[in-house]
Amino acid sequence: MSLDSKLLEILACPEDKGPLFYFSSDAFLYNPRLHRKYVVREGIPVMLVEESVAVDAAEHTELERRIVAESIHPTFV
Repeated sequence: MSLDSKLLEILACPEDKGPLFYFSSDAFLYNPRLHRKYVVREGIPVMLVEESVAVDAAEHTELERRIVAESIHPTFV
């Protein structure tokens, strides 16, 4: 299930208020600045800092690679 494009335009990280990258095939939003993932459950993004998932350096590198390779754009600029 994909998130609505209008929703994606306004979604921001609840911690640093910056843009996120939406990995639709894996159902999560990613903040590369804080190395945190926010899951999307049943089409609803869980935007609670305490429910976010920390990403280690290796996974961060892989997600950064995918952002470029898959042309994933930030939620806003």
